[in-house]
Amino acid sequence: MSQLAIAAAPEDLHERQESRRRRLWLSLALIVAVIYPFIDQALNFNRLGAWIAILVFVILAMGLNIVVGYAGLLDLGYAAFFIIGAYANAFMTSPNSVFVMNGWVPPFLQNFWTAMAVSWIIAAVFGVLLGAPTLRLRGDYLAIVTLGFGEIVPNFFVNAENVTGGPGGLSQIAVPPAFSLPGGRDIGFTTTDQEHWYWLILAVMVFTVFLINRLYDSRLGRAWQAIREDEIAASSMGVNLVRTKLWAFALGASFSGFAGAVYAGYLTVVYPDQFEFSVSVLLLCMVILGGLGNIYGVIVGSLIIQFFDRILAEELNKVLHWIGGQTGIEVLQTHNVAQDRFLIFGLALVLLMLLRPGGLFPSKQRAAEMQPESADISVAENQQLYDVRAENEPALGERA
Repeated sequence: MSQLAIAAAPEDLHERQESRRRRLWLSLALIVAVIYPFIDQALNFNRLGAWIAILVFVILAMGLNIVVGYAGLLDLGYAAFFIIGAYANAFMTSPNSVFVMNGWVPPFLQNFWTAMAVSWIIAAVFGVLLGAPTLRLRGDYLAIVTLGFGEIVPNFFVNAENVTGGPGGLSQIAVPPAFSLPGGRDIGFTTTDQEHWYWLILAVMVFTVFLINRLYDSRLGRAWQAIREDEIAASSMGVNLVRTKLWAFALGASFSGFAGAVYAGYLTVVYPDQFEFSVSVLLLCMVILGGLGNIYGVIVGSLIIQFFDRILAEELNKVLHWIGGQTGIEVLQTHNVAQDRFLIFGLALVLLMLLRPGGLFPSKQRAAEMQPESADISVAENQQLYDVRAENEPALGERA
């Protein structure tokens, strides 16, 4: 056996052990997620509705990670595709939609499953429409354009009242048809069947993780990484920048539209105020907190932020109000922790950038970029310019 093979063997063993350990943790997490409705019911948590919304935002964050984390394209209008997918489902299935009332939607498209698939495609098309004019933009300029797109779309749905229903939105959106299991149990998707919605959205999330992982390991995923690192070098190596960027926008938007269609079916109502610009900012915070380019880190970041936003803040309110009642401080008795959500998220991001700039669980490439290979490189990176000049300039006696 060659020396190179002997040196590589421990690294391969370490990678296999790490992969086995990751699969074990993922299996345990999936088992806990599947049985959570029974735990929620047994312990009387009554948090299943909150977890449904949390899982929807996890899907959204994974889609944004394709654009920002994999391809390196800063998208501040990502919530626009969320609303496009939701309204696409409403246009095809709601009896209040002008498309349904006028008979413009064929009967087979008024089914929830068909409408969900079509919403996925429609969101991808709009992703291409947004990406095409921005192909020559980078950094701040790309962020400004996507920000404008994210502001235009919700305002369109507010003002086009004849089509979208205006601020009141559209209601009576179709839900998946009920069916019976072999054991005789009926599976329905009404507002009272939260556990069935939970399992459906969990299945969608697992399917999304599988697809994105396959994409990341494909040739397209490697092209995204090359563009993120250096567009000029990627183009010189034969990467088609136009096609690769458009695929990133399209696939990222498609997952957002997919989540929007499912969420609209769960709520059975959609209106523009659900999709404000703050949603895009919140999703970007999830991606940065978890770790750019690492899908499992993004999932953890999404769970942390959404858990605080939808569950922990409410529980902290109870503690805060109790302390206010015991101490007689009126501010503590009436204050709502949820009002400080963006302050808390902002402070968390500032601390994260100072202490762990790659995120909680950065990808291997990001971690390698953030951590120098040796102490000498670390010293050189942190050295100030005047220190470099002082070392390189000759002394006064030497000049003479």
